[in-house]
Amino acid sequence: MRQRKCKVAIIGSGNIGTDLMIKVLRQSRHLEMGVMVGIDPNSDGLARARRMGVATTHDGVEGLTLMPEFAQIDFVFDATSAAAHVHNDAFLRMLKPNIRLIDLTPAAIGPYCVPVVNLEQNLNQLNVNMVTCGGQATIPMVAAVSQVTKVHYAEIVASIASKSAGPGTRANIDEFTETTSKAIEVLGGAAKGKAIIVMNPAEPPLIMRDTVFVLSEACEQERVEASIKEMVKAVNAYVPGYRLKQDVQFDIIPKDQPLRIPGVGEFSGLKTAVYLEVEGAAHYLPAYAGNLDIMTSAALATAERMAQAMGAN
Repeated sequence: MRQRKCKVAIIGSGNIGTDLMIKVLRQSRHLEMGVMVGIDPNSDGLARARRMGVATTHDGVEGLTLMPEFAQIDFVFDATSAAAHVHNDAFLRMLKPNIRLIDLTPAAIGPYCVPVVNLEQNLNQLNVNMVTCGGQATIPMVAAVSQVTKVHYAEIVASIASKSAGPGTRANIDEFTETTSKAIEVLGGAAKGKAIIVMNPAEPPLIMRDTVFVLSEACEQERVEASIKEMVKAVNAYVPGYRLKQDVQFDIIPKDQPLRIPGVGEFSGLKTAVYLEVEGAAHYLPAYAGNLDIMTSAALATAERMAQAMGAN
């Protein structure tokens, strides 16, 4: 039985990595910061880590493995890019085959993980992928409908403030749409999924908003709404700023007036529309950057539960 907290390293000293570090330091019950890893010696994230008493390196994952602290690292959060994560995973496993990686990029080497949907089935995985911010926000809603009835098609639109989209997000737009669309099917239970991201340049910046359209077999609307509200409550337990923006909306699509969706075909049944808002906790990022906050919150919740299962204090 493990008698200590699990030590973690964070690769990526940008907005996501720095916010995650602060969450670990302030909120974690089973995790303890070990090292903050970056590649820019002048980054604010590395400077802040040093001020908070966290060991740092600006020599990337290679620098991490040369540090004495690496011997006790149990978890590595990767907040870099999809391409970098492939290298980081392979490099780390040469030295520590059983190290746990929590992937905050769209690389998807390991299984997709949305805590309220499938974390319990992935507690022993050595690499889990946190999908995307849009995926973390919307897949629970698709899954909620799938728990009640068969979902034929689900489409999500994630609208984020342009200021909250850093170079990593912008460099991975294609991966965002592909990874989110696939996860809507794999985790959400939709036969076909589609994802759209909108970077809104409005000033002042707008809080993250997500719209989820689900086309399913006919079902009692009350059951669908109850399932959605229960799932919102579950996500809100680890993302306090996650909430319904308005009541769940329903439309009945009759068989003699079907919807025609390109690439999918004709559809009749029940259309469910869910409108969400995700406000950030403002630990490091501004409150409007709910898209980044939901990723760090989901990653922390995932590692916390895994560490607990490992017997961490």
